[in-house]
Amino acid sequence: MTPTWPDRLFIDNEWCAPASGKWMPVVDPASEEEIGRVPRADADDVDRAARSAARAFEDGWGRTAPEDRGALLNRIADLIDARKDEIALAETRDMGKPLRESYGNVARSSRTFRFYAGAVDKLAGEAPPVGPDGFNFTLHEPLGVTAHITPWNYPFANACRSVPPALAAGCTAVVKPASHTSVTTLMLGEICREAGLPAGVVNVVTGSGGETGAALARHPLVRGIAFTGSIDTGRRIMGYAAEGIRPVVLELGGKNPQIVFADCDTEKAIAQTMRGAFTNAGQVCTSVSRVLVERSLHDAYVEALAEKTAALTVAPGLDNPDLGPLVSASHLEQTAGFVGAGEREGARLLTGGRRPEGLDRGYFIRPALFDRVDPASTLAREEIFGPVLAVIPFDTEAEAVAIANGLEFGLTSGVFTRDIDRAMRVARDLKAGMVWVNEWFQSPVQVPHGGVKMSGIGREQGMIALANYTQVKDIAIRIGA
Repeated sequence: MTPTWPDRLFIDNEWCAPASGKWMPVVDPASEEEIGRVPRADADDVDRAARSAARAFEDGWGRTAPEDRGALLNRIADLIDARKDEIALAETRDMGKPLRESYGNVARSSRTFRFYAGAVDKLAGEAPPVGPDGFNFTLHEPLGVTAHITPWNYPFANACRSVPPALAAGCTAVVKPASHTSVTTLMLGEICREAGLPAGVVNVVTGSGGETGAALARHPLVRGIAFTGSIDTGRRIMGYAAEGIRPVVLELGGKNPQIVFADCDTEKAIAQTMRGAFTNAGQVCTSVSRVLVERSLHDAYVEALAEKTAALTVAPGLDNPDLGPLVSASHLEQTAGFVGAGEREGARLLTGGRRPEGLDRGYFIRPALFDRVDPASTLAREEIFGPVLAVIPFDTEAEAVAIANGLEFGLTSGVFTRDIDRAMRVARDLKAGMVWVNEWFQSPVQVPHGGVKMSGIGREQGMIALANYTQVKDIAIRIGA
């Protein structure tokens, strides 16, 4: 089954060829076969898209009545639901993840549009008291044109995470998906037009990060940037934003610890370790990457993890296995390199880390579980972004917190214990933007999502995300003579 998608840029509600006349191949990571193409936009294409978005903003999108904006966002959600089968199929063929996960991502995307459809009339200002002779009130005004540079691991859901609050706030958008996974974002452009969004409100330009993404982040008409990706690229995005003194929201890397105390519900904790480590083949910023286990529980916990990890199925995403392929040949090579580094550094590889038998093509690797991992080793300190889990024993609560906090990352973390005092104490002390207690991936659309330290700045999701796309204006009125 090969899905279809527009192989043109989406600018000003029109499909157009790239100015360069260049396209990029779309490769199925399960078969390594080329299944289509997407345009390779250059700076001229980005300029056309930014100017289209600026016209749409000036023509009145930012002043559209909230109920009208909300109705359009709900209409987009309806169309996403109606086209869920083709979007999920395209996502799996393009990115590789199991089909059921693609369906889950599509469902979350429509929920996000509906959440912000209901938020459009909640952007209320304040009227702070200034004394008997004056009256002040504040307005939340849209920034204008916003850039959305999205990652390859959740292409549709991440575009649908930042675009809805921008539209709800009255901004217009230019979206640049990752070069490996652009297909479903082009389908989103198609849906936006069908829903009746005015020309230029949403534009989609595909291409490389170094060319297309950089041109978008530096464009003078862009007044705000949302980016999800690597720390190195995040630094460059911040530099481009600084040129025009523009706000940025960055969700960057994570090396997320799950702290498991001996008094936890062990069966539940193991299930959540497996879910947290191997969903989307570990290609998640918020994956469990380090599991810290209290020493008295360690041996039994590791034995159970090894048994469950060895039993996981690996196959093309259309077969709905536990894990699909990694996204690209280069990412497979990188992940295998981390497995090799772990073995060289003395960690014990209990299972996985090799190509599955019978899968000679495709970017497949069996999920790897390492024990006896040194907290100072490469395996314990660097983001792998693949199905590689490191187990680290600890003796005391203070030691666990120190290991968890001992990196430059601070995206998310987890605490598993039946002791509510300990859970609250450890959650308080962990240096992370999100702390999840007794369950992993607790991040529905209505709650803030983001990291601290090198894991990023700002927050996606929830009502707080509307602040990413607005600026506050104070209006002061003098009363009387």
